[in-house]
Amino acid sequence: MIVETMHRALLSADILELLPKESSFDNVVTHLMSDAYYEACRLLDDGGQPMVVRRLIAKRVIDLTVAGESQPSEIAAKALCTLGIKPHTD
Repeated sequence: MIVETMHRALLSADILELLPKESSFDNVVTHLMSDAYYEACRLLDDGGQPMVVRRLIAKRVIDLTVAGESQPSEIAAKALCTLGIKPHTD
């Protein structure tokens, strides 16, 4: 549980780092983006993915959220698909 919490926090930092400095996302939207990014990384099974791939996914999560998407699982799947990555399912 502690390891998962730490992993989520590190992934959230990826999202926060890519947000424009002038962005005005509230905590709810920031949490939504973090959840979607975490889900995308989980579906990707990101153990061996280079940082550039994860950053592209994070950027796409942000773009989809700005465009009005609001379901983390949908955002995650779309972020992976737009990069040509077929998500792994459990």
